[in-house]
Amino acid sequence: MNPLNFSFIIPVYNRPTEVEELLYSITQLSGNFNFEVVIIEDGSNESSITVVDQFLHLLNISYFFKENSGPGDSRNYGMKRAKGNYFIILDSDCLLPANYLVEVNKGLQDNYVDCFGGPDAAHASFSALQKAINFAMTSFIATGGIRGSKKQLNAFQPRSFNMGLSKLAFEASNGFGNIHPGEDPDLSIRLWKLGFKTALFRDAYVYHKRRISWRKFYKQVYKFGLVRPILNKRYPRHQSLVFWFPSLFCLGLFVSLLLTINGFYIFIVAYLLYFITAFVLALVKEQSLKIAIFGLLAIGVQFFGYGYGFLKSTVLIRIFNKAPEQQFPELFYKINE
Repeated sequence: MNPLNFSFIIPVYNRPTEVEELLYSITQLSGNFNFEVVIIEDGSNESSITVVDQFLHLLNISYFFKENSGPGDSRNYGMKRAKGNYFIILDSDCLLPANYLVEVNKGLQDNYVDCFGGPDAAHASFSALQKAINFAMTSFIATGGIRGSKKQLNAFQPRSFNMGLSKLAFEASNGFGNIHPGEDPDLSIRLWKLGFKTALFRDAYVYHKRRISWRKFYKQVYKFGLVRPILNKRYPRHQSLVFWFPSLFCLGLFVSLLLTINGFYIFIVAYLLYFITAFVLALVKEQSLKIAIFGLLAIGVQFFGYGYGFLKSTVLIRIFNKAPEQQFPELFYKINE
């Protein structure tokens, strides 16, 4: 294996403050590693160039401005221009702990793969809402730990808020496609078909800030639900009953409420036990009553938003055989040539 030269690939859209915080965290990285930072401004109205200029004397950094074409295409744009042989793809709303590159390098030395993913965590400085959403999206009780720190031994699908991709794998796969969200699992499956391996590096975590509101969170998970049946149709071998869980959970809750009205309480009791368990886990983890309550709301929003989007997309795409690009044009970006 050739010596690793890392390139941080960071697309940004109207978030100069986030870029400043992320770049500062990169300046605090420990270890003696050869790396560069590539910022791709995706047609922003609020430019980050002034922020980037402040770090030119501290980091080997390149800045590119391009017309808006979505995060996947912007990552591809950056990787084509990067000088490293291993790319680390981050969202602009992330912060890196000081040992991040140490853990990445250790993971690649111990178990080299051409694509890895790391989990996300909530920093102590995050708001109650950010911590609650992080709990909902990383806790085993809500997502099975897929985005959290539970070690995935096989078939892990990295997420591009914290993803590593070798130059070799990028050139073989042509990088991300034009769907968003959903470009991450789409790339993972295409990499598997090409013979590349993926892995979770559970200690290479980032602090994922998610500057988000309840409305934006619902919209995000709703789109996640819309995308999954599209990917299931593209790659039927990689379908899973797990993807149905949020939809079935919500339908089951609705049926349980109807049965409760008619005097059947056993099913609603099961749901109450689930939410009580989630509340206790959030309370123990966060040591905050407010975050624990918000955590229950976040789980509810996540399940309903994803579940509704999944059912809607399944009916239209899988049952009525509608063309995804025509039915959900908001999920597809035009790729720049």
